[in-house]
Amino acid sequence: MLGLPRDSSSTYKRMSSREYIVDVLREEDPALFQNGMGQEMKNPSWRLSFPHVLVATISSFLFGYHIGVVNEPLESISSDLGFNGNTLAEGLVVSTCLGGAFVGCLLSGWIADGVGRRRAFQLCALPMVIGASLSAATKTLQGMLLGRFLVGTGLGVGPPVAGLYVAEVSPAFVRGTYGSFIQIATCLGLMAALLIGIPVREIPGWWRVCFGVSTIPAALLALAMIFCAESPHWLYKKGRIAEAEAEFEKLLGGSHVKSAMAELSKSGRGGEEIDTVKLSELLYGRHFRVVFIGSTLFALQQLSGINAVFYFSSTVFKSAGVPSNLANTFVGIANLSGSLIAMALMDRLGRKILLLWSFFGMAVAMVLQVFGASSYVSESGALFLSVGGMLLFVLNFATGAGPVPGLLIPEIVPNRIRAKAMAVCMSVHWVINFFVGLLFLRLLEQFGPQLLYSMFATFCLMAVAFVKRNVVETKGKSLQEIEIALLPQE
Repeated sequence: MLGLPRDSSSTYKRMSSREYIVDVLREEDPALFQNGMGQEMKNPSWRLSFPHVLVATISSFLFGYHIGVVNEPLESISSDLGFNGNTLAEGLVVSTCLGGAFVGCLLSGWIADGVGRRRAFQLCALPMVIGASLSAATKTLQGMLLGRFLVGTGLGVGPPVAGLYVAEVSPAFVRGTYGSFIQIATCLGLMAALLIGIPVREIPGWWRVCFGVSTIPAALLALAMIFCAESPHWLYKKGRIAEAEAEFEKLLGGSHVKSAMAELSKSGRGGEEIDTVKLSELLYGRHFRVVFIGSTLFALQQLSGINAVFYFSSTVFKSAGVPSNLANTFVGIANLSGSLIAMALMDRLGRKILLLWSFFGMAVAMVLQVFGASSYVSESGALFLSVGGMLLFVLNFATGAGPVPGLLIPEIVPNRIRAKAMAVCMSVHWVINFFVGLLFLRLLEQFGPQLLYSMFATFCLMAVAFVKRNVVETKGKSLQEIEIALLPQE
């Protein structure tokens, strides 16, 4: 363990992260500098942490899969379970999963802090296996709803823990790239649900296979996490210093353990911050700013209309004569393409730039759809603007507004409150998501597409202004360096 004086907080503000680490290493092990290793500190190999991040993104794959799994089979499900034509029951099959996700999300921070990130993944996999098995085997609507709720609780825990884990185990120079894997895995999950659901109209009872097959990646997540590293940040916070050093060696290599521990020590001494984090700490006081930024980003992400666009895409494409399966494929390709662009640019341009251009591009795309809904445009022009605007919107969303908030929030939140703050911010996401889905069709009937899309465009522009004013760039910085910049030591 590195013994660092408590009054060194003033040093953190005057020295860069690199200068501080070099200074600590010079005092701890002068031999490093005699051998010339202190002259140039190379980045650790990304290959060491890559498998751990890959396993964590299985939870994001499952998130995407279960969000999309009922889209195609819903008609067959309602027919086989005896509620065909009951729109309320059909809506409950979809929304019960969101309700479970909200409950799971609220608990995710306490679970991740209580048992660790690795066991939190295993716990989130358990209700997904049980719930999916129940949904696949049930013969009643009640059994389906219970299964969907259980799956939802796992989905609620998975994404915030994945964001935490990826941020905490990734080297700073590839943290943005690894964070993009979460969005890519979600896209692949959505596309997998689409592909597996294709035979549902031809093969009776195929929807049971759609649910049952999801137990395989969920079980794989639980088993593979046995061999993955625990978050060194969580171990350090619990005072388990030797274990944190061992996990850093797995993730970064032995030559980077001391520098990583020196960096981690900047946020406080291990084991001294195990006290319970109260909800009031997150809602006002010195932690309010970062929680406000995170919650507002997730709120604006949903108020931009992305889920409404996904919901309405089949109707827009159908009016253009495009079959629903092909339409969903186009949307999936646009989503995946944008996610790949984000992966390539996240650690080059930075999070803030991607957010700004993403929300601005989404506003432009919404304006195109406003013109597409106008009576002054020819029929062919309206179809071109509507379809083109929708695909452009999804593409722009996936380059920034989709992947960045889930990565940025664990980066800007202090280690002591990171898990619980992430839970609060993600809960805002689920609440807004629920109300947008609930009210979208009603608002569309009352106001028409032009006014509704104009409202979405306005929220996108508000997001641009909010990001420009409040979001700090985190590219290439350590989590402790970001924490000190946003929350100076008292």
